[in-house]
Amino acid sequence: MCARLLTAEDPTTLAWEIADEIDDDPATRSIAAVFDDDATVLTIGWPSIAGSAIMRRGNVNVLCADSRHEASGFLQRLERFDIPCEPIPAESLARAAHQADVVIVEATAASTQRVIAPVGSHVLAAVAHSVGTPVWLAAGAGTRLPVEYVDAIGAHVIDGASTWDLDVDDLPPALVTHVAGADGLSDDVTSSLRPDCPFAPELLRFSPF
Repeated sequence: MCARLLTAEDPTTLAWEIADEIDDDPATRSIAAVFDDDATVLTIGWPSIAGSAIMRRGNVNVLCADSRHEASGFLQRLERFDIPCEPIPAESLARAAHQADVVIVEATAASTQRVIAPVGSHVLAAVAHSVGTPVWLAAGAGTRLPVEYVDAIGAHVIDGASTWDLDVDDLPPALVTHVAGADGLSDDVTSSLRPDCPFAPELLRFSPF
């Protein structure tokens, strides 16, 4: 939002347009449309965009791996929508990934060179890759950013961390087989992760005050 407003000719009008895009993210509808009927989907934690797409679609089966103790809440939500679901313990990830038709992880911030996703996403994607299960990256509105922005976010929340207790992971784009977003599903990962906002270098400048 900031990058687009800083480079806009009419930022006031654009601000409302961006807010509408975020409130009614088209990625949810697009992802819901590309699930196969009765597909088995393996998720992690509580995926916002992918979770909304699953509930919108309805006729899928969900295997839920935990992350930050959020999967239980996601399971309860799915049960309210009468969507078949079950929790997957960490030691059963490989078996679950093998049985799933698709593994879906969600981008917190993504570029062509680096993806930041909820913690546990790297492990889940690596396990899926090892057993040959497709890994979809759900990229909602505002998550596809210039490389410089994603690197700055990663440096702030991951690279300099002195603890194992992190909320996010580095997810190598090489582990992603498809990007699922507003434009549907694409196996051209690099093109699909091109930024949807311009680069405004002033956003990376820090005031000493």
